[in-house]
Amino acid sequence: MKREYYKPLPKSLTIKKSNIEGLGLFATEDIEANTDLGITHIRDERFVDDYIRTPLGGFYNHSEEPNCENINVGSHLHLRTLKKINAGDEITAKYILYNPTK
Repeated sequence: MKREYYKPLPKSLTIKKSNIEGLGLFATEDIEANTDLGITHIRDERFVDDYIRTPLGGFYNHSEEPNCENINVGSHLHLRTLKKINAGDEITAKYILYNPTK
């Protein structure tokens, strides 16, 4: 039986220095439009803003012209691509979950 190990990011993404802010998520390979990249936030009222972020949710940066969006899937938020993303592109989404200036 093959063991499955926890992987905080899909193999198509990596974390590195961002020109937007601090660290960001970047594509390591081309990613097609409408691809679900995984869970970014899990609803839990015990946490600030009622969500806990996953590693995937902790590193994508905000953009007014994003290439991804957050979608509700039950008690989770997922990150889905809006268009084809090329290897090397930074993954961005428009923040709508909380006010980062609080």
